Amino acid sequence: MAKKFLYVIAAIIVLLIAALLVLRIWAQELTTLALVPSTEFVEQQPLGKTAYSDAAMWFAHPGLSENMARWQPGYAGERMSLPSPADPALPDFAVFFIHPTSYLNRSNWNAPLGDEEAERVARIYVRGMASPFNRASEIWAPRYRQATMGAFLTDETAAHLALDLAYADVAAAFAEFIGSIDPEQPIVLAGHSQGALHLMRLLREQVAGQPLADRVAAAYVIGWPISVAHDLPSLGLPACSAPDQAGCVMSWSSFAEPADPSAVLDTYAKSTGSDGAARGNSAILCTNPLTGGAEKSASAERNLGTLKPKGDFSDGELLSRAVPARCDERGLLLIGDPPELGRYVLPGNNYHVYDIPLFWANVQADVAQRVQAWAARP
Repeated sequence: MAKKFLYVIAAIIVLLIAALLVLRIWAQELTTLALVPSTEFVEQQPLGKTAYSDAAMWFAHPGLSENMARWQPGYAGERMSLPSPADPALPDFAVFFIHPTSYLNRSNWNAPLGDEEAERVARIYVRGMASPFNRASEIWAPRYRQATMGAFLTDETAAHLALDLAYADVAAAFAEFIGSIDPEQPIVLAGHSQGALHLMRLLREQVAGQPLADRVAAAYVIGWPISVAHDLPSLGLPACSAPDQAGCVMSWSSFAEPADPSAVLDTYAKSTGSDGAARGNSAILCTNPLTGGAEKSASAERNLGTLKPKGDFSDGELLSRAVPARCDERGLLLIGDPPELGRYVLPGNNYHVYDIPLFWANVQADVAQRVQAWAARP
């Protein structure tokens, strides 16, 4: 009986080792199989010209009675000094925020508007990622037919078409935003992950070289690698190199240490930049959110507040001095030992989901400083 039991245990161990080996060798293939749609891309009609004039097409909008982007989390323990939200020196400004991918379903290449689960997750993202911009006089965050997660795991033509469709919605929402706000006030543009990818295209196609560029106090293109050589020149704005600089780009991708960004860097190296050339091993833009881009490294003492969410993301609290930040030679933002923020850390100690929450209060202060710098320009 004892021998039989040992045989069973040995068999289980062998199966576990085999399973781990399969996951290690074919992790990318299994992920692709689970997330990339096997269906044909279905051409969809553009949204009507007045679609985004309806406040219901927005997660955050001046016409909505409940605006989750206005959330102001409290502090756990000691609070570091922050500017007052009622600071009269801060001029009116408007924010356009593009949320990241919240649609994981492989039954469609694009999320249908009204998809319950995708919009539930998108609301969580807007609450946690758009809220650092809550000192704005107006915050706009559109619903859009985002590309599914699997579109980023394949080079199929359908994936490119899905991203084009998503961008068309974002561009229509942006046109409504620009046409509705005060034409004299500054604007702040922000996006994370898929939202950052669409924001890069907006900057290239609708801001760079246009009079509108003069109104941009800052662009926060976060969680998507920007090649300094092959992408940045086309965006029409320089990288931020000082905290009191207006009209510039802030960008970073966060990894705890030890970091294994090999999957991200391999994909980046094979991708094509805005200039049509391969990005290869070109430097990735990294602007440290703790220093406003002025310095590559900063200790946790300069972190005004990291947003630590509750388990269900229904709430959260700010922790002062929680993590440091250092831009390394590859263009990644390293945050030291892995902080306990939740279960959504990606393989390789990739803190992608937490790119903005890690530096929530610093982003809030950074936005205010850049808007003030914009207002002080000749």
